Amino acid sequence: MFVDSHCHLTFPELAADLDAVLSRMRDNAVTRALSVSVTMDDFPQVLALAKRHPHIFGSVGVHPDYEDLPLVVPAEIARLADHPKIIAIGETGLDYYRLKGDLEWQRERFRNHIRAARLCGKPLIIHCRAAADDTLRILREEGAEAVGGVMHCFTESWEVAQGAMDLGFYISFSGIVTFKNAQALKDVATKVPMERLLIETDSPYLAPVPFRGKVNEPGLVVHVAQEIAQLRALPLDRIAAETTNNFNTLFRVLQS
Repeated sequence: MFVDSHCHLTFPELAADLDAVLSRMRDNAVTRALSVSVTMDDFPQVLALAKRHPHIFGSVGVHPDYEDLPLVVPAEIARLADHPKIIAIGETGLDYYRLKGDLEWQRERFRNHIRAARLCGKPLIIHCRAAADDTLRILREEGAEAVGGVMHCFTESWEVAQGAMDLGFYISFSGIVTFKNAQALKDVATKVPMERLLIETDSPYLAPVPFRGKVNEPGLVVHVAQEIAQLRALPLDRIAAETTNNFNTLFRVLQS
């Protein structure tokens, strides 16, 4: 059994054919998925989807890429998270790759999400791109170790992974780890302790080899697990069991 720890089932590429997407999840033994919110406008759809399907969970948060959206205060984020199917805060974090200039608004939004997570006691989903130093610094300054979380779609160095794990965070690998030019990331995937390892699709993006360039979906998380199993010279069922248990532990989801 596998779990997709990060996908976007409400995005048009997947929502348009959701029944078939969920059917292919079952066919590939993907028993659970976390559908992640990226805006406050997106959140009602995420919640409705999670309420409708027992094996789908949701999060609440505003992605760091959305510069024009208003700041959301911690109390409001925490209020929206007050539902058993909303199991995380995010996706939140910093992205200095796509956006340039004065990004203090992005750091303030990130801090508000961490404060919201501490208010409601739910873990964080962290987006980090070209901003590792500030991401770790703000996590430390805001006491994020009190709630923990996951560094989603991890592409940073082993040192960054260590810094995050020191704060109680998990490291999640996406289809990028299957790419031929991702040797440095493959090396990190062999070092992360098994008890801190997660897998994801980030679908509809980043489809793994051999589907690279196509629309990604939760059923394809199996290929991420297969790559990590091969890199670590472990049976696939060991990766499946460990990452599923890690998901359930981090997000406090009862075993099915």
